Amino acid sequence: MTKLTVAALQLAFTDCVEDNIAAVSELVREAAAKGAKLILPPELFEGHYFCRTQDEGHFGRALPTAEHPAVKAMQALAAELGVYIPTSFFEADGHHHYNSLAMIDDGGAVMGVYRKSHIPDGPGYSEKFYFRPGNTGFRTFKTPLGTVGPAICWDQWYPETARSLMLQGAEILLFPTAIGTEPHDPDLDTSRLWRRAMIGHAVSNVVPVVAANRIGSEDGQRFYGHSFICDERGDMLAEFGAEETGVLIATVDLDQACRHRAAFGFFRDRRPDLYGRIAEDA
Repeated sequence: MTKLTVAALQLAFTDCVEDNIAAVSELVREAAAKGAKLILPPELFEGHYFCRTQDEGHFGRALPTAEHPAVKAMQALAAELGVYIPTSFFEADGHHHYNSLAMIDDGGAVMGVYRKSHIPDGPGYSEKFYFRPGNTGFRTFKTPLGTVGPAICWDQWYPETARSLMLQGAEILLFPTAIGTEPHDPDLDTSRLWRRAMIGHAVSNVVPVVAANRIGSEDGQRFYGHSFICDERGDMLAEFGAEETGVLIATVDLDQACRHRAAFGFFRDRRPDLYGRIAEDA
């Protein structure tokens, strides 16, 4: 397939699972009505971003993939609308807990699950208390629309994430996110850094990128949106600011990106024999 119409959703959330699923579902329907075939909601849209504090009660939110209400709802919606929905959720697997993404196909089936590889631990983002580092490795999903490479929030800051997905054949990178203010430094606005990091992935891998973030204030923590879709040159095709609720839509040309990627020679000129240090501990 040459051209793919994609969507990123941006919205604020309550701490009610049912209300959030309904709000995301409404935007998924809007995106599908506008022609999107691959629709990306933000990270952990089932509720508030609970990792702001360490509270053992929040482990009750985690459920197995097949039982999670957000996954089940998006499966039904994907089957009804004939769209792909990468769905972020809090996963329980026995005694283990993960920040995960279920790749749901256009028939409503879960193609597989990716578990977030990089787990942050800092003021306002105490994810290591809740999530075990992912054990799936980076995963791509081959679809008739193209090969999709998802990662989750903190993953998106690492060039190794994007390059690993590309080496597995990714033709588009997806980054669902929950990121906002930094409690330890109110003057630090990372929104521009956040976008630059992912635009860098687009440019250095010659690949389109879709990023979906939440907005709104949750217990004093403000999430800054700035969701976007860019092409393989890093040029913006659609973008939101810090407050808009809605659907970003853009059409990317995967065949054109493939030609540009070949012409740049980044993958031709790689020197894996020199990169061993990258895989070593600091």
